[in-house]
Amino acid sequence: MTNTTTANTLSQPATGAETARRAMIDSQLRTSGVNEPFVLARMAAVPRENFVPENARDTAYIDRSIPLANGRRMAAPLFYGMILAEAQPALSDTALVVDSGSGYLPELLRPLVGKLDVITPEEAATKSTKRATYSLVLVDGAVEELPDTLARRMDDGARILTGLIANGVTKLATGRKSASGIGLLPLAEMGIPRLSEFDKATGWSF
Repeated sequence: MTNTTTANTLSQPATGAETARRAMIDSQLRTSGVNEPFVLARMAAVPRENFVPENARDTAYIDRSIPLANGRRMAAPLFYGMILAEAQPALSDTALVVDSGSGYLPELLRPLVGKLDVITPEEAATKSTKRATYSLVLVDGAVEELPDTLARRMDDGARILTGLIANGVTKLATGRKSASGIGLLPLAEMGIPRLSEFDKATGWSF
């Protein structure tokens, strides 16, 4: 006997958002080399349109950043696909996301790690009294430098993925914490919204 409910569900046409989500995966992620099954599964499962302002829902899957209500921007889908692929999160990870305000990256990461905490850029740049440290840190935005306040939240050997600004160009970067600090290796060049809290202090020049 055919399950009528299941049959009706399977026969329902995809919504516009679902069609756009599939197109994002095929035309933005796969064509850029993001093919890890766990990444594609998460980005197919999480409705990106739910994390942007209502007036931007129709353009939630475009290949560029989207303004958020808090004055920041949500990066293009490729940034999130690549940051997850490079991070290779595991259930053994205790993870920290520096969230730009959309909540999208934390939702993508949540079921892939054992524990997840989320802080704002302002909190990341401020000294914390909390003793928790993390094995994986993801920064949803581009920084000029990583502050010691963020490094102190990381375990020795912890991995970090972030956007990095160098000479006006933004790139995805990966790194690890060691006794000498955090060394970052730039990877792919792409547009990543700037987090001004992590700008280098300007000084006098003569």
